[in-house]
Amino acid sequence: MYITRITKTALFLSLIVLGFITMSSFSKSSKTNPPVESIYDISLISLDGSALDLNEFKGKKILFVNTASKCGFTPQYEALQKLHEMHGDKVQIVGLPCNQFLGQEPGSHEEIASFCQKNYGVSFQMTEKIDVKGKNQHPLYQWLTNKEKNGSEDSSVKWNFQKYLVNENGELQAVFAPKTDPLSDEIIAAISH
Repeated sequence: MYITRITKTALFLSLIVLGFITMSSFSKSSKTNPPVESIYDISLISLDGSALDLNEFKGKKILFVNTASKCGFTPQYEALQKLHEMHGDKVQIVGLPCNQFLGQEPGSHEEIASFCQKNYGVSFQMTEKIDVKGKNQHPLYQWLTNKEKNGSEDSSVKWNFQKYLVNENGELQAVFAPKTDPLSDEIIAAISH
């Protein structure tokens, strides 16, 4: 009977210690995984100077692409426009001009708009010129490139025309290299699923 009491006491103390360890582990893991921020809270300005509310695109995929007018990848504007025309019901394309890669987007907002329309008939959404890296990195790209904010993965913007696909629920779905053609099977499959 005395041994049974010792065994029950030991078992009880073991359960208390185990419970403490479990609670301690839970506390630590919740500190290392902060809440994911919502992409829909980020403010953008259109190329024409008006506010662009990402909430308008809830329930639809969004393909964010940092663009430039004087880059070897600039002809991708044509494929982006075709993607917009063919799959605009599934995906919202947002072009974000950036002059951080060898100064390949030097123009004013008016010049960028004129270039895109005249040369590629761009009718998808374009924003004002932004920084996609460095100390003045736009909040959108802080979200897209930082796992602590997007909850998915860390990345860095390698060059013009890198593509970030956000799913219908505002979650980062995929990152595509600058050389990836917007009409590639890889991108079409990601948009379709």
